Amino acid sequence: MTNVSYSHIAAQFSERIRVATDAGTPLRLRGGGTKDWYGQSLDGEVLDTRAYSGVVSYEPTELVITARCGTPLAEIEALLAQHHQMLAFEPPRHGAASTIGGVVASALSGPRRASAGAVRDFVLGAVLMDGHGEALRFGGQVMKNVAGYDVSRLLAGSLGTLGLILEVSLKVLPVPLREASLRFEMSEIDALRHLNEWAGQPLPISASCWHQGVLTLRLSGAEAAVEAAQRKLGGAPLPDDAAFWTSLRDQTHSHFNGGALWRLSVPPAASAIILRGEQLIEWGGAQRWLKVESTDAEQAASIRRTVAAAGGHATLFRGGDKSVGVFHPLAPAVAKIHERLKQSFDPAGIFNPGRMY
Repeated sequence: MTNVSYSHIAAQFSERIRVATDAGTPLRLRGGGTKDWYGQSLDGEVLDTRAYSGVVSYEPTELVITARCGTPLAEIEALLAQHHQMLAFEPPRHGAASTIGGVVASALSGPRRASAGAVRDFVLGAVLMDGHGEALRFGGQVMKNVAGYDVSRLLAGSLGTLGLILEVSLKVLPVPLREASLRFEMSEIDALRHLNEWAGQPLPISASCWHQGVLTLRLSGAEAAVEAAQRKLGGAPLPDDAAFWTSLRDQTHSHFNGGALWRLSVPPAASAIILRGEQLIEWGGAQRWLKVESTDAEQAASIRRTVAAAGGHATLFRGGDKSVGVFHPLAPAVAKIHERLKQSFDPAGIFNPGRMY
Protein backbone atom coordinates (compact mmCIF):
# COMPACT_ATOMS: atom_id res chain seq x y z
CA MET A 1 0.00 0.00 0.00
CA THR A 2 1.34 3.45 -0.91
CA ASN A 3 1.90 6.36 1.43
CA VAL A 4 -0.93 8.15 -0.37
CA SER A 5 -3.28 5.31 0.64
CA TYR A 6 -2.22 5.55 4.27
CA SER A 7 -2.69 9.32 4.17
CA HIS A 8 -6.19 8.72 2.87
CA ILE A 9 -6.96 6.27 5.70
CA ALA A 10 -5.66 8.75 8.29
CA ALA A 11 -7.80 11.46 6.70
CA GLN A 12 -10.84 9.18 6.97
CA PHE A 13 -10.08 8.60 10.65
CA SER A 14 -9.77 12.36 11.17
CA GLU A 15 -13.06 13.13 9.45
CA ARG A 16 -14.92 10.47 11.38
CA ILE A 17 -13.49 11.72 14.69
CA ARG A 18 -14.43 15.33 13.91
CA VAL A 19 -17.98 14.31 13.03
CA ALA A 20 -18.24 12.23 16.21
CA THR A 21 -16.93 15.11 18.33
CA ASP A 22 -19.39 17.56 16.81
CA ALA A 23 -22.28 15.15 17.39
CA GLY A 24 -21.07 13.87 20.76
CA THR A 25 -21.17 10.32 19.38
CA PRO A 26 -19.00 7.79 21.27
CA LEU A 27 -16.34 5.92 19.28
CA ARG A 28 -14.96 2.54 20.25
CA LEU A 29 -11.34 2.35 19.06
CA ARG A 30 -10.62 -1.26 18.15
CA GLY A 31 -7.86 -3.23 16.46
CA GLY A 32 -8.05 -7.03 16.44
CA GLY A 33 -10.49 -7.09 19.36
CA THR A 34 -8.38 -9.63 21.27
CA LYS A 35 -8.70 -7.60 24.48
CA ASP A 36 -12.39 -6.65 24.29
CA TRP A 37 -12.86 -8.42 27.64
CA TYR A 38 -10.39 -6.08 29.38
CA GLY A 39 -11.71 -3.04 31.20
CA GLN A 40 -15.20 -1.83 31.96
CA SER A 41 -17.93 -1.32 29.34
CA LEU A 42 -17.54 -1.32 25.56
CA ASP A 43 -19.47 1.62 24.18
CA GLY A 44 -19.72 3.48 20.88
CA GLU A 45 -19.47 2.86 17.14
CA VAL A 46 -16.42 0.76 16.26
CA LEU A 47 -13.54 2.59 14.59
CA ASP A 48 -11.52 -0.31 13.17
CA THR A 49 -7.80 0.49 12.99
CA ARG A 50 -6.58 -2.60 11.13
CA ALA A 51 -6.41 -0.91 7.72
CA TYR A 52 -3.78 1.45 9.09
CA SER A 53 -1.10 -1.21 9.17
CA GLY A 54 2.56 -1.76 8.38
CA VAL A 55 6.06 -1.16 9.70
CA VAL A 56 7.10 2.44 9.00
CA SER A 57 10.78 1.96 9.83
CA TYR A 58 13.03 -0.56 11.51
CA GLU A 59 16.67 0.01 12.34
CA PRO A 60 18.10 -3.18 13.86
CA THR A 61 21.40 -1.46 14.67
CA GLU A 62 19.53 1.34 16.48
CA LEU A 63 17.21 -1.11 18.29
CA VAL A 64 14.10 0.85 17.24
CA ILE A 65 10.96 -0.12 15.33
CA THR A 66 8.11 2.19 14.29
CA ALA A 67 4.78 0.76 13.18
CA ARG A 68 1.22 1.87 12.47
CA CYS A 69 -1.43 1.01 15.03
CA GLY A 70 -3.16 -1.73 13.04
CA THR A 71 0.02 -3.73 12.43
CA PRO A 72 -0.37 -7.32 13.71
CA LEU A 73 1.87 -8.09 16.67
CA ALA A 74 2.75 -11.38 14.97
CA GLU A 75 4.11 -9.50 11.94
CA ILE A 76 6.32 -7.33 14.13
CA GLU A 77 7.62 -10.26 16.15
CA ALA A 78 8.41 -12.23 12.99
CA LEU A 79 10.39 -9.30 11.58
CA LEU A 80 12.32 -8.84 14.82
CA ALA A 81 13.07 -12.56 15.01
CA GLN A 82 14.83 -12.38 11.64
CA HIS A 83 17.37 -10.10 13.32
CA HIS A 84 17.45 -12.03 16.62
CA GLN A 85 15.63 -9.21 18.41
CA MET A 86 12.45 -9.02 20.48
CA LEU A 87 9.94 -6.90 22.34
CA ALA A 88 11.50 -7.54 25.72
CA PHE A 89 8.34 -6.91 27.74
CA GLU A 90 6.82 -10.02 26.09
CA PRO A 91 3.33 -8.63 25.33
CA PRO A 92 0.58 -11.22 25.82
CA ARG A 93 -0.93 -12.04 22.44
CA HIS A 94 -4.41 -13.23 23.48
CA GLY A 95 -5.00 -14.29 19.87
CA ALA A 96 -3.49 -14.02 16.39
CA ALA A 97 -5.34 -10.76 15.61
CA SER A 98 -3.53 -8.74 18.30
CA THR A 99 -2.25 -5.37 16.99
CA ILE A 100 0.59 -3.17 18.17
CA GLY A 101 -1.85 -0.35 18.92
CA GLY A 102 -3.70 -2.63 21.33
CA VAL A 103 -0.41 -3.77 22.85
CA VAL A 104 0.45 -0.20 23.82
CA ALA A 105 -3.09 0.87 24.74
CA SER A 106 -3.54 -2.08 27.11
CA ALA A 107 0.05 -1.97 28.43
CA LEU A 108 -0.01 -5.65 29.35
CA SER A 109 3.40 -7.27 29.86
CA GLY A 110 4.52 -10.89 30.06
CA PRO A 111 6.90 -12.88 32.29
CA ARG A 112 10.03 -10.86 31.42
CA ARG A 113 8.56 -7.57 32.67
CA ALA A 114 10.18 -7.75 36.12
CA SER A 115 13.69 -7.93 34.66
CA ALA A 116 13.32 -5.99 31.39
CA GLY A 117 10.70 -3.34 32.17
CA ALA A 118 7.08 -2.55 31.36
CA VAL A 119 5.53 -1.50 28.04
CA ARG A 120 5.84 2.23 28.83
CA ASP A 121 9.59 1.79 29.41
CA PHE A 122 9.97 0.83 25.73
CA VAL A 123 7.75 3.51 24.17
CA LEU A 124 10.05 6.08 22.56
CA GLY A 125 7.46 8.07 20.65
CA ALA A 126 3.93 8.05 19.33
CA VAL A 127 1.54 9.81 16.96
CA LEU A 128 -1.85 10.41 18.56
CA MET A 129 -5.01 11.60 16.82
CA ASP A 130 -6.97 13.68 19.34
CA GLY A 131 -10.65 14.56 19.63
CA HIS A 132 -10.24 17.35 17.06
CA GLY A 133 -8.98 14.86 14.48
CA GLU A 134 -5.48 16.35 14.64
CA ALA A 135 -2.37 14.15 14.59
CA LEU A 136 -0.02 15.05 17.45
CA ARG A 137 3.54 13.72 17.51
CA PHE A 138 5.23 12.97 20.82
CA GLY A 139 8.75 11.76 21.52
CA GLY A 140 11.02 10.39 18.86
CA GLN A 141 12.60 7.24 17.53
CA VAL A 142 15.69 7.36 19.73
CA MET A 143 16.13 7.72 23.47
CA LYS A 144 18.12 10.97 23.20
CA ASN A 145 15.11 12.73 21.64
CA VAL A 146 13.14 13.28 24.82
CA ALA A 147 10.71 15.98 23.67
CA GLY A 148 7.28 14.89 24.86
CA TYR A 149 8.68 11.54 25.98
CA ASP A 150 6.47 11.34 29.06
CA VAL A 151 3.36 12.05 26.99
CA SER A 152 4.08 9.18 24.60
CA ARG A 153 4.62 6.83 27.55
CA LEU A 154 1.38 8.08 29.08
CA LEU A 155 -0.52 6.42 26.24
CA ALA A 156 0.57 3.00 27.53
CA GLY A 157 -2.38 1.71 29.50
CA SER A 158 -4.78 4.46 28.43
CA LEU A 159 -7.07 1.89 26.73
CA GLY A 160 -7.80 4.31 23.91
CA THR A 161 -9.45 6.86 26.21
CA LEU A 162 -7.09 9.72 25.25
CA GLY A 163 -7.24 9.28 21.49
CA LEU A 164 -6.33 7.07 18.55
CA ILE A 165 -2.71 5.88 18.65
CA LEU A 166 -1.81 6.13 14.96
CA GLU A 167 1.85 5.17 15.21
CA VAL A 168 4.27 4.04 17.88
CA SER A 169 8.06 3.77 18.11
CA LEU A 170 9.38 1.07 20.41
CA LYS A 171 12.79 0.13 21.70
CA VAL A 172 13.70 -3.49 20.99
CA LEU A 173 16.41 -5.70 22.49
CA PRO A 174 18.54 -8.63 21.32
CA VAL A 175 17.28 -12.13 22.07
CA PRO A 176 19.35 -13.66 24.91
CA LEU A 177 22.15 -15.93 23.76
CA ARG A 178 21.10 -18.65 26.19
CA GLU A 179 18.06 -19.45 28.29
CA ALA A 180 17.39 -22.23 30.78
CA SER A 181 14.69 -22.88 33.39
CA LEU A 182 14.87 -24.46 36.84
CA ARG A 183 12.22 -25.82 39.18
CA PHE A 184 12.15 -26.02 42.97
CA GLU A 185 9.53 -27.57 45.24
CA MET A 186 8.80 -25.08 48.03
CA SER A 187 6.04 -23.27 49.87
CA GLU A 188 4.75 -19.83 48.93
CA ILE A 189 6.52 -18.25 51.94
CA ASP A 190 9.84 -19.87 51.04
CA ALA A 191 9.46 -18.94 47.36
CA LEU A 192 8.88 -15.27 48.18
CA ARG A 193 11.83 -15.25 50.57
CA HIS A 194 14.14 -16.84 48.02
CA LEU A 195 12.98 -14.53 45.23
CA ASN A 196 13.77 -11.48 47.34
CA GLU A 197 17.17 -12.86 48.32
CA TRP A 198 18.05 -13.71 44.72
CA ALA A 199 16.89 -10.30 43.50
CA GLY A 200 19.76 -8.75 45.44
CA GLN A 201 22.35 -11.00 43.79
CA PRO A 202 23.92 -10.79 40.31
CA LEU A 203 21.83 -13.62 38.89
CA PRO A 204 20.43 -13.56 35.32
CA ILE A 205 16.83 -14.29 36.40
CA SER A 206 14.49 -13.10 33.64
CA ALA A 207 11.20 -14.62 34.87
CA SER A 208 9.71 -16.43 37.83
CA CYS A 209 6.51 -18.27 38.66
CA TRP A 210 5.25 -19.92 41.82
CA HIS A 211 2.18 -22.13 41.58
CA GLN A 212 0.90 -25.07 43.62
CA GLY A 213 4.09 -25.60 45.60
CA VAL A 214 6.54 -25.24 42.71
CA LEU A 215 8.80 -22.28 41.96
CA THR A 216 10.03 -22.00 38.37
CA LEU A 217 12.84 -19.65 37.33
CA ARG A 218 14.04 -18.65 33.87
CA LEU A 219 17.68 -17.67 33.42
CA SER A 220 18.66 -15.55 30.40
CA GLY A 221 21.96 -14.13 29.23
CA ALA A 222 25.44 -15.17 28.16
CA GLU A 223 26.26 -18.88 28.15
CA ALA A 224 28.75 -18.60 31.02
CA ALA A 225 26.39 -16.52 33.18
CA VAL A 226 23.46 -18.94 32.77
CA GLU A 227 25.62 -22.00 33.48
CA ALA A 228 27.14 -20.38 36.57
CA ALA A 229 23.66 -19.51 37.88
CA GLN A 230 22.47 -23.07 37.27
CA ARG A 231 25.35 -24.43 39.35
CA LYS A 232 24.75 -21.92 42.13
CA LEU A 233 20.96 -22.33 42.38
CA GLY A 234 20.57 -26.07 41.78
CA GLY A 235 17.02 -27.17 41.20
CA ALA A 236 15.65 -29.46 38.51
CA PRO A 237 15.91 -28.44 34.84
CA LEU A 238 12.66 -27.77 32.97
CA PRO A 239 13.12 -29.35 29.51
CA ASP A 240 10.17 -27.81 27.59
CA ASP A 241 10.57 -24.39 29.16
CA ALA A 242 9.58 -22.30 26.12
CA ALA A 243 6.08 -23.79 26.16
CA PHE A 244 5.73 -23.12 29.90
CA TRP A 245 6.64 -19.42 29.68
CA THR A 246 4.45 -19.00 26.59
CA SER A 247 1.52 -20.44 28.54
CA LEU A 248 2.05 -17.76 31.18
CA ARG A 249 2.57 -15.00 28.64
CA ASP A 250 -0.58 -15.80 26.67
CA GLN A 251 -2.54 -17.05 29.69
CA THR A 252 -3.20 -20.49 28.28
CA HIS A 253 -1.85 -21.99 31.53
CA SER A 254 -4.52 -23.96 33.43
CA HIS A 255 -4.54 -21.41 36.26
CA PHE A 256 -6.19 -18.85 33.97
CA ASN A 257 -9.13 -21.08 33.05
CA GLY A 258 -12.53 -20.53 34.66
CA GLY A 259 -13.72 -18.35 37.50
CA ALA A 260 -12.97 -14.68 38.07
CA LEU A 261 -9.33 -13.62 37.70
CA TRP A 262 -7.85 -10.82 39.82
CA ARG A 263 -4.46 -9.25 39.16
CA LEU A 264 -2.82 -8.20 42.41
CA SER A 265 0.03 -5.70 42.04
CA VAL A 266 2.11 -5.45 45.21
CA PRO A 267 5.68 -4.61 46.23
CA PRO A 268 7.95 -7.63 45.50
CA ALA A 269 8.94 -7.78 49.18
CA ALA A 270 5.31 -8.21 50.29
CA SER A 271 4.71 -11.44 52.17
CA ALA A 272 2.04 -14.00 51.35
CA ILE A 273 -1.40 -12.46 50.86
CA ILE A 274 -4.05 -14.60 52.48
CA LEU A 275 -7.20 -14.59 50.37
CA ARG A 276 -9.78 -17.20 49.49
CA GLY A 277 -8.97 -18.71 46.09
CA GLU A 278 -5.91 -19.99 44.23
CA GLN A 279 -2.86 -17.85 43.48
CA LEU A 280 -0.13 -17.87 40.87
CA ILE A 281 2.80 -15.52 41.57
CA GLU A 282 5.00 -13.84 38.94
CA TRP A 283 7.51 -11.00 38.62
CA GLY A 284 9.51 -11.91 41.71
CA GLY A 285 6.38 -11.54 43.86
CA ALA A 286 5.16 -8.25 42.38
CA GLN A 287 2.27 -9.74 40.36
CA ARG A 288 -0.10 -12.27 41.83
CA TRP A 289 -3.00 -13.82 39.96
CA LEU A 290 -5.91 -14.71 42.24
CA LYS A 291 -8.56 -17.03 40.83
CA VAL A 292 -11.90 -17.18 42.62
CA GLU A 293 -15.18 -18.84 41.69
CA SER A 294 -17.09 -15.57 41.47
CA THR A 295 -16.93 -11.97 42.64
CA ASP A 296 -19.50 -9.83 44.40
CA ALA A 297 -19.22 -6.33 45.85
CA GLU A 298 -18.39 -7.48 49.38
CA GLN A 299 -15.68 -9.87 48.21
CA ALA A 300 -14.21 -7.26 45.85
CA ALA A 301 -14.00 -4.73 48.68
CA SER A 302 -12.32 -7.32 50.91
CA ILE A 303 -9.75 -8.21 48.24
CA ARG A 304 -8.93 -4.54 47.64
CA ARG A 305 -8.60 -3.78 51.36
CA THR A 306 -6.25 -6.71 51.88
CA VAL A 307 -4.09 -5.84 48.88
CA ALA A 308 -4.02 -2.14 49.78
CA ALA A 309 -2.81 -3.08 53.27
CA ALA A 310 0.12 -4.83 51.57
CA GLY A 311 0.92 -1.64 49.65
CA GLY A 312 -0.65 -2.64 46.35
CA HIS A 313 -3.83 -2.53 44.27
CA ALA A 314 -6.18 -5.08 42.72
CA THR A 315 -7.71 -5.28 39.24
CA LEU A 316 -10.63 -7.52 38.27
CA PHE A 317 -8.75 -8.70 35.20
CA ARG A 318 -11.22 -11.08 33.58
CA GLY A 319 -14.56 -12.63 34.44
CA GLY A 320 -16.67 -11.80 37.46
CA ASP A 321 -19.15 -8.98 37.96
CA LYS A 322 -17.69 -5.78 36.49
CA SER A 323 -20.17 -3.66 38.44
CA VAL A 324 -17.72 -3.95 41.39
CA GLY A 325 -15.25 -1.88 39.34
CA VAL A 326 -12.54 -3.43 37.18
CA PHE A 327 -9.75 -1.08 38.21
CA HIS A 328 -8.74 -0.10 41.71
CA PRO A 329 -10.45 3.20 42.63
CA LEU A 330 -8.20 6.22 42.08
CA ALA A 331 -7.14 8.57 44.83
CA PRO A 332 -8.95 11.94 44.42
CA ALA A 333 -5.78 13.79 43.38
CA VAL A 334 -4.91 11.15 40.75
CA ALA A 335 -8.51 11.14 39.49
CA LYS A 336 -8.24 14.90 38.91
CA ILE A 337 -5.12 14.37 36.79
CA HIS A 338 -6.96 11.75 34.72
CA GLU A 339 -9.86 14.15 34.20
CA ARG A 340 -7.58 16.98 33.07
CA LEU A 341 -5.74 14.73 30.62
CA LYS A 342 -9.01 13.44 29.19
CA GLN A 343 -10.27 17.01 28.82
CA SER A 344 -7.09 18.07 27.03
CA PHE A 345 -7.06 15.31 24.42
CA ASP A 346 -10.75 14.41 24.18
CA PRO A 347 -12.89 17.37 25.32
CA ALA A 348 -16.12 15.85 23.95
CA GLY A 349 -15.46 12.53 25.71
CA ILE A 350 -16.00 10.40 22.62
CA PHE A 351 -13.09 7.94 22.89
CA ASN A 352 -13.88 4.60 24.57
CA PRO A 353 -16.13 6.20 27.22
CA GLY A 354 -16.44 4.16 30.40
CA ARG A 355 -13.68 1.71 29.42
CA MET A 356 -11.52 2.55 32.42
CA TYR A 357 -13.63 4.26 35.10
